[in-house]
Amino acid sequence: MAKEIITTDDLMIFKLELFDELKRLFNEQSKGKHKRYVKSGEVRKLLNISWGTLQNIRINGNLPYTKIGGTVFYDWDDIQRVMEKYKVDNTD
Repeated sequence: MAKEIITTDDLMIFKLELFDELKRLFNEQSKGKHKRYVKSGEVRKLLNISWGTLQNIRINGNLPYTKIGGTVFYDWDDIQRVMEKYKVDNTD
């Protein structure tokens, strides 16, 4: 098995590539591109609600979900639809 020597220049190139990739990911996130499926904890943080409130929303059938093993996933589009459905317009 051949050994390869890594130089400081190699590390610098790697560092720059890593920073570029992190910037790209950060920019995607800040432009509103989200993961398709979101776990319960992430939904709670996004909506600033408790576990119980999220469970009630789920049980009442207001927010569809998928359960795989012990993990519950929500489709991002479903979350958006629920938010629009219950949106209150006080501009009148």
